[in-house]
Amino acid sequence: MKKEIRIQPIKNGTVIDHLNVGSVYRILQVLDLSEFALTAAMNVESRKLGKKDILFIEGKELNDKELNKIALIGKGASVNIIKDAEIKKKFQLGYPEKVEAIIKCINPKCITNSETLSTKFTIKTEPLEATCYYCETRMNEKEIVESIKK
Repeated sequence: MKKEIRIQPIKNGTVIDHLNVGSVYRILQVLDLSEFALTAAMNVESRKLGKKDILFIEGKELNDKELNKIALIGKGASVNIIKDAEIKKKFQLGYPEKVEAIIKCINPKCITNSETLSTKFTIKTEPLEATCYYCETRMNEKEIVESIKK
């Protein structure tokens, strides 16, 4: 007999689905979700991806900055906004064209690492690349994911 794993649906909040396997760890590191009930499902079967991660956040609708962080970490993830136990809004995350105060520049000589300036990056897709507005340092996908600020 095959056992099924059942996850309790949330009543109000956000579900982030179709995340790349392992990306839920990094998302939990960069988002401040300490006051919310969370359920993370990792390495679960997916018709679309083969395997995927899913994150359920009870009681919180994510803002644009939080969604941009998730988009940079979990390319192509889908977001479901849940209200009264029903999906009220569903959309797929794409890469933002620009981000501000999300990524830390990897160039130690960049002015944003010595002054109190908000970082600014333009984002290029295929392959994912971020270019610093101030010093023009280019960062690849791995560097971007590792440099996302909490």
